[in-house]
Amino acid sequence: MSHSFAQNYLHVVFSTKERRNLIPAEFQLKVWAYLAGIGRKHEMVVAVVGGTANHAHLLFQLPAHLPLAKAVLLLKSNSSKWMNEQGYRFAWQEGYGAFSVSASNVAAVTRYIRNQEAHHRKISFEREYLTLLKKHGVNFDGEYVFG
Repeated sequence: MSHSFAQNYLHVVFSTKERRNLIPAEFQLKVWAYLAGIGRKHEMVVAVVGGTANHAHLLFQLPAHLPLAKAVLLLKSNSSKWMNEQGYRFAWQEGYGAFSVSASNVAAVTRYIRNQEAHHRKISFEREYLTLLKKHGVNFDGEYVFG
């Protein structure tokens, strides 16, 4: 798209269906790499992907021509299909969280995503997610956050 420019860093978070531990530790790096590859295929500049057995975090630049909802749909649907092809019964939870990140905070968010395993020794995914929503001023009904 000529003459359209964007610098949209987004921190996107989504969980496995029912937040079950569906991503085995020994397979996580492959899942994160696959998610990054999907992003690159669709012109997202992927800075980092990480997570745990029950959720994923991505930090990427969203290109000007791609709506956020379409980007997340591409990431989730393609990775879910691939996981099932690898022999895992797998599905992502409906919905996601997406938070804008200023260029000055990219390094901090990158560290945060890379340190998910250590982070989740202290805090559950549910608590982390609610904290992110509150920190970014997202209005939500707690009864419906986790489906």
